[in-house]
Amino acid sequence: MADLPQSKQGVAPAQPAAVPETLLDVKGMSCPLPVLRANRALRGMKEGQKLRVLATDRASVQDFRAFCRETGHALVAFGEEAGVFSFTIRRRPDPA
Repeated sequence: MADLPQSKQGVAPAQPAAVPETLLDVKGMSCPLPVLRANRALRGMKEGQKLRVLATDRASVQDFRAFCRETGHALVAFGEEAGVFSFTIRRRPDPA
């Protein structure tokens, strides 16, 4: 059995609970398909869950910003590497 790192009290430090993240690969799809597929995926998710979207359409940058602003979902991260855009969106709470 492997030794766990221990604090001064002899108890292993607690690991933060990971928020589930779903990956949606829409590379090669053009506007409006990336946002439409993301919207469909988010509808099937629970409040607070995260969706990571990978897209290659340059228009998706403005599309996802506008989508999140209009729907109330949170765009928590955005990046680009080698022509692939990555968007991390946190599902909004359901309306009361």
